[in-house]
Amino acid sequence: MSDAFVELRQRLARRHHLVGWCGLLLFLSLGIGLETFHGFKAGFYLDPAHRLRRLLWTLAHAHGTLLALVHVAFAVGLLQFGRWTRRRVLLASFFLTDALVLLPVGFFLGGIGHSEVDPSPLILLVPLGALFLLAAVALIAWSASPLATQERPTPSSPDSSEVPGDENGRGKGGR
Repeated sequence: MSDAFVELRQRLARRHHLVGWCGLLLFLSLGIGLETFHGFKAGFYLDPAHRLRRLLWTLAHAHGTLLALVHVAFAVGLLQFGRWTRRRVLLASFFLTDALVLLPVGFFLGGIGHSEVDPSPLILLVPLGALFLLAAVALIAWSASPLATQERPTPSSPDSSEVPGDENGRGKGGR
C-alpha cells in the first residue's frame, strides 16, 4: 500500500474514533435527559397523548448510541483488517457518518410536532439513514471478504513503467 493510502486510513480511523466517542457522549446524554423527563414526570414526554414522542425519542437515543459504538469499532478495525480501496474506504466512511446523523435525528425530529398517531414528516430521514447504514455495512463486509481487491501501490518514480530487466536496468535481451 502507498504511504498516502495508509495515511488516509489512519486519518479516517482518528476521525471515526472522535465521531464515535463524541456521538456516544451526545446520545448517552440524551438518554440521561429522557430519564430525567421520566423522573420529573414531564407532561410533554409522559402524557398518553405523547406516547409516540416517547417512543421516537427512545429510538433516537438507542440508535444513536449503537451507531456511535459502530463508529468506534470501524475505527479500530480500519487499520487492522480489510482489503480496502481508496474509493471504498471513503464511501464507507461517508455513509457511516451520514447514518449516525440521519437515523437518530430523524427519530428525534419525528417526535417533535407529531399528531397522536403519526410522526412529523421529518421521520423520512430515518429510511434514508438506514439506506446509508446498509450501504456502509455492505462496503465494510465486502472489504473484509477475501474476494475483495486491495489497492495496489502506485509507482514511486516515472521510470517504473520500463520493461523489467536485470539489475543494470537493461531490458529483456539487452546489452
